[in-house]
Amino acid sequence: MTATAHLLASGPGWRASDIICTAGPDDPAFEEAHPQHCIAIVRSGSFRYRSTQGSAVLAPGALLLGNRGACFECGHEHAAGDRCLAFQFEPAWLEGIVAAVPGARRVDFARAHLPPLPALAGLVVQAEIAAGETERLEEAALRLAGAVASVLSGAKPGAATPSARDQRRITRALRHIESRCEEALSIDDLARQAAMSPYHFLRTFRALVGMTPHQYVLRTRLHRAALLLRRTDQPVAGIAFDCGFGDLSTFNRRFRRVMGASPSDYRNA
Repeated sequence: MTATAHLLASGPGWRASDIICTAGPDDPAFEEAHPQHCIAIVRSGSFRYRSTQGSAVLAPGALLLGNRGACFECGHEHAAGDRCLAFQFEPAWLEGIVAAVPGARRVDFARAHLPPLPALAGLVVQAEIAAGETERLEEAALRLAGAVASVLSGAKPGAATPSARDQRRITRALRHIESRCEEALSIDDLARQAAMSPYHFLRTFRALVGMTPHQYVLRTRLHRAALLLRRTDQPVAGIAFDCGFGDLSTFNRRFRRVMGASPSDYRNA
């Protein structure tokens, strides 16, 4: 095998994997089939991609697009190796996103790839960063799939004003986060609490709150931790775990990034 896939994160209807290929000019290209709809970010290297939707040479920043069950072939005739961050989606999961994107009509991809477009550059970077902080990958998957659906539909992005009903639903999610911020809260879980599709929930939450659900959960946890550091003598490690951080080093790094000081220095200031 010239390609290895390492599963980074998954949820109902989606999964994200780090795929490293070591094939070179002397290795034959084999035909394969996409098990699910796929959007893969080329992180390094280059290769020729050919599928039923077309063919292209893909380089860093480009997006490989694949449809469920479609046959494809990757070749490295000119140079060896590549690395991709691959998101795979079940059709029902993508249908919820397409339904919320103005102008989008189809779940399957009409093209084999998208070049490194300026409109997608920020999302591509955020997705690659999320690969190192896997709790952010669900949001990255939702936003990337929505952006690709928007680009393929040709619709100009626009922000609809959230309805009063959506405002009530987001308020319900905010209260849920406030009461259970120490728990693992996925977009799928929060969207179900709000009785919304995950993509519509993510877009509406961001429009109303000014940040993504993940950012808000992190902000809530850090705020609670800061209060406990100042008001109690509880050990820093205990505060970190009680506020939902899986390990102390992650807590220390994020606390310093947001609060400008380590937890111990913040307590002693």
